[in-house]
Amino acid sequence: MTGLSITAKVLIGTSLLGCVAGMAGSFVVLRRRALVGDMLAHAALPGLCIAYLVIGDRHRLGLLLGAFLAGLLAMGVLTLVTRTTRTKEDAAIGIVLSTFYAAGIVLLSVIAHVPQGNKAGLSTYLFGQASSMLDADIAILSVVSLVALVVLMALYKELKVFSFDPEFARSQGWPTLMLDMTMMGTLTVVTIVGLPIVGVVLMAALIIIPGAAARFWTERLGVMLVLSAVIGAATGSLGTLESSGQLAQWLGFDPLGLVTGGIAMPTGPVIVLCGAAIFLFSVLFAPRRGVISRAVSEVNLRRKTARENLLRTLYELSEHNLEQRPPIALEAIRARRAWSPWAARWLLAAASRRGDVERKQNQVRLTPKGLRRAAEVTRAHRLWEMFLIEGANIASDHVDRDADSIEHLLTPDTLDALEKRLADSGALPEEDRQVPVSPHALEESESTPSRDP
Repeated sequence: MTGLSITAKVLIGTSLLGCVAGMAGSFVVLRRRALVGDMLAHAALPGLCIAYLVIGDRHRLGLLLGAFLAGLLAMGVLTLVTRTTRTKEDAAIGIVLSTFYAAGIVLLSVIAHVPQGNKAGLSTYLFGQASSMLDADIAILSVVSLVALVVLMALYKELKVFSFDPEFARSQGWPTLMLDMTMMGTLTVVTIVGLPIVGVVLMAALIIIPGAAARFWTERLGVMLVLSAVIGAATGSLGTLESSGQLAQWLGFDPLGLVTGGIAMPTGPVIVLCGAAIFLFSVLFAPRRGVISRAVSEVNLRRKTARENLLRTLYELSEHNLEQRPPIALEAIRARRAWSPWAARWLLAAASRRGDVERKQNQVRLTPKGLRRAAEVTRAHRLWEMFLIEGANIASDHVDRDADSIEHLLTPDTLDALEKRLADSGALPEEDRQVPVSPHALEESESTPSRDP
């Protein structure tokens, strides 16, 4: 790799780091232990300082070994505190993080007053210095990435169960402590090798952001691991290209506005900002969990609910004479649903455009197509009412509101299963596709319901 430019080396290194950090960080995100990465990054600082005092030089492997041992010690202290005392894990993480980091700052002050201490350059580990990446760093990152991948794949089933249901794993006799330490040990190694690139302060973000972003796009762990690796690699690559100005040169403009004016930006912080941008995109635009998608789904559900409530109301008000489909006064519909005048008119206008109703002045009647749709909605409502009465022992005069909140979510398969169950139990006299008689009395203005022809 000696022939590669500095930018190419940094690009390879940050991509590898983002990839492996994303995979390892996914498990701590799922276990709601994301702050453990932050603790490990800060806890490594006293290890770096002690290793420098022992070696007397900035030997890269020696410093990383010291940071690794400090990280393992921090994990041991965290495990000991949480398992042997009544201290909550979040409080224990805060205690270990602040204590180790304070010790590191003190040791940095000590190093500054020893001969050649001011040239130690250990402060770069606080914020990272990706531009100083060597071929040896890329080799270390490659080995760490391969080892982490092997560990995660070899223990995939165990880590999957342990992440989602640790109590079940413990009941099966699995070595949960060993699994926990293996997962945290892998995370420790990844954190330590990333310190020279993005630094103590930002390494935690590189561990947390890819997994948190990937979680918005999938509910399957295998897919989440792959997405976390891709998002992590993309974060490292985009941050490197953006900080070097290469991305602005390719696009003809600076997408993040960070290098405008020729001001050089540190790679580590830019990487984290790119990761934050990807996370924000996931929060907004993920297909199922994204804010926009959920808002659209909620609006669609509200519209579907209002549309079906209108159809059921018209069906029940027409039920005494379904063959003739008598016109219904707008005021009768509003009285049943307590809709405002504009809401009722808007719903009726939408139903008219769909061909479900016919309007004439202040009266409305179901069309043949609208009657069929209204019968389906009413059937779903009454089947669920009967199920609540028969299966949950709810009084018949209390089921209307409960059924009203559920009927809009029932699938055809669910309705068929409900009808079969009610028919088998004798609660439904006939097993057919007709609309059952209402299990409770309707309003006095309505006559006794008849069957749907």
